[in-house]
Amino acid sequence: MMDKTDIKQANKRLARNLMIVVVAMFGFGYLLAPMYDVLCKVTGFNGKTGRIDANAAAAGKVDSSRVITVEFTGSTQNGLPWEFHPETKRLELHPGEITEVKYYAHNLAQESITAQAIPSVTPGISASHFNKIECFCFTKQTLKPGESREMPVRFVVDAGLDKDIQTITLSYSFFNADVRSAKKYGGTSLANSEGHAMHPEHIHNASGG
Repeated sequence: MMDKTDIKQANKRLARNLMIVVVAMFGFGYLLAPMYDVLCKVTGFNGKTGRIDANAAAAGKVDSSRVITVEFTGSTQNGLPWEFHPETKRLELHPGEITEVKYYAHNLAQESITAQAIPSVTPGISASHFNKIECFCFTKQTLKPGESREMPVRFVVDAGLDKDIQTITLSYSFFNADVRSAKKYGGTSLANSEGHAMHPEHIHNASGG
């Protein structure tokens, strides 16, 4: 059996190890946000793309000697009773050329629903060259019961995009913005989703237009 000295030493080791775990957990939590920002920057996840003024976009250089393909996808998360999809699946454009496409959303519920779209761009290296001028993802969107809406996205892919990249995919995932509503429809709300949804780029008041 262990004597009192051995017990005291074991307790000290346990306390020291627990303290190390607590400090490590605190440090991880402190670093999580900046680590996530780095991840977004490298991978393009969460649509950490740029926003650009329309005048600045119009003044940019257009590389008419090159054509790239942009593909569009869209989905809704569990808890959001909407139909949502791009009206344009893919198109070709010149880097530097201002382009607009539209997504379609339809509220299938018998009540108003407010939702937030979270974008992502692949390949990740292209995200810093994908600049949005106008996007429904800048604000929360509210649809009345049975309401449908076309939602525009105006963007420009700048001419500095790596010449090895020939195809870019822009994706949107729509989340129910209300916890109770999302639970009612069997899913997770924006507030309870991954922390990337809470970046300042995506936190705005609800909009009906």
